[in-house]
Amino acid sequence: MQIENVTNWKKLNREERGKLIYETLPIKEIPQGWRVQSQSNCKIVYVVKYKKHKPECDCRDCQIAKKKCKHIYAVEYYLKKKVTKEGKVTQTKGIRITYGQKWSAYDKAQTNEKIIFMKLLKDLVSNVDEQEYKFGRPTLPMQDLLFSSVMKIYTTFSLRRFISDIKIAQEKGLINNVPCFASIGHFIQKEEITPILKELIKISSLPLRSVEKDFAVDSSGFSTSRFARYFNTKWGKDSTKRIWIKAHLMSGVKTNIVVNCEITESRGNDSPQLAPLLKGVDKRFDIKEVSCDRAYSSRKNLELISDVGATPYIPFKKGTTARTCGMTMWRKMYHYFLYKHEDFLSHYHKRSNAETVFYQIKTKFRDNLRSKTKTAQINELLLKVLCHNICVVIQEMMELGIKGEFVLEKE
Repeated sequence: MQIENVTNWKKLNREERGKLIYETLPIKEIPQGWRVQSQSNCKIVYVVKYKKHKPECDCRDCQIAKKKCKHIYAVEYYLKKKVTKEGKVTQTKGIRITYGQKWSAYDKAQTNEKIIFMKLLKDLVSNVDEQEYKFGRPTLPMQDLLFSSVMKIYTTFSLRRFISDIKIAQEKGLINNVPCFASIGHFIQKEEITPILKELIKISSLPLRSVEKDFAVDSSGFSTSRFARYFNTKWGKDSTKRIWIKAHLMSGVKTNIVVNCEITESRGNDSPQLAPLLKGVDKRFDIKEVSCDRAYSSRKNLELISDVGATPYIPFKKGTTARTCGMTMWRKMYHYFLYKHEDFLSHYHKRSNAETVFYQIKTKFRDNLRSKTKTAQINELLLKVLCHNICVVIQEMMELGIKGEFVLEKE
């Protein structure tokens, strides 16, 4: 179709002309950029390039006005055609990529996991200071209660059935006392152990700080045993729905180790949780990249990631512009996302490992929470994450030969 056949096309602005070029003329991707045919002469071809975080065209309009020309707008429409709302492109069918598995290391880790798990857990809980005795009946040691609570989640047994494992741990000298199953249930309901569990999660990730450089952030829900009652207007009667809580995790993309964790209500937004997840991680790890889905896309979040010396790979939402509001990183990543999309996706798709982390936790330690109270549910979920981290360390001890040593570092 010839562009001259369109009535009054010269009265259109640059963006409208670009859209018209995209709809009527061929655009071809080449190693240097994109080749766009001229509107007035089919024998003339212009090349749009991506240079210094912004697009450039070799046409006279772009060279003189130093603004986006119609050819650049045409290329943008061409690229947006390939980008879905999730920031993905349609993948062509090809050879399926597979990854090798070191089966000898995997077999060794799985067959010895429980024994190594208990030994590592003893070292981990030894970082927790015991409470000072003041008066009254002496309480059970904090380390023994923490050890028993983690083992309860690891075994996935009920409070009564897993006591046999605690007795075995006592025989091996890993704990001093065998708590009553009721004492462990009451211990998990305490609010004061929530920050302790979060700190233990951070400590449990330290053996892999030399391995992990790139990180992913994501969230997922865990169902509880509680139900909420509400009036269903459509059916004119009371209805019930299950209550669930959400875990926000920051994890390494190579080993799936969780380096930080936040728990919120089911309707809690994802974007505000990036700041607390990033807090302190840069002091324990050398962060190079952080990948998130578009729920975390905001100028503030890009700035937070940039401030810790990392590159943010977050796809932009529909209708987003390059307007910076005083932030260079926003414009830089916007043009990178738009004009180097394939390269951007090669980094962004590391975020898929965050979904693997949740899959590992839910399949191994169940996707539901048995506790009744809200505080106990939060602590139970943190215990699941802690169990996952210890299992990851065991696997990497066999596969990468790292030392499973948990050392508490003051931030």
